[in-house]
Amino acid sequence: MAISERVRSLQAKHARIETELSSEEARPSPDGSIVASLKKEKLRIKDELARIAG
Repeated sequence: MAISERVRSLQAKHARIETELSSEEARPSPDGSIVASLKKEKLRIKDELARIAG
């Protein structure tokens, strides 16, 4: 997989997680473990994108 394809894939996944996170946080009683898990995954992706960018 080319680097640009990997970056696009990670960006899409990051955006999808952001949508899921917003949806979960908008619920009347958000599940803290789901929120924490989504935030952790989002941060992992952000770190990988930063590593790729150099």
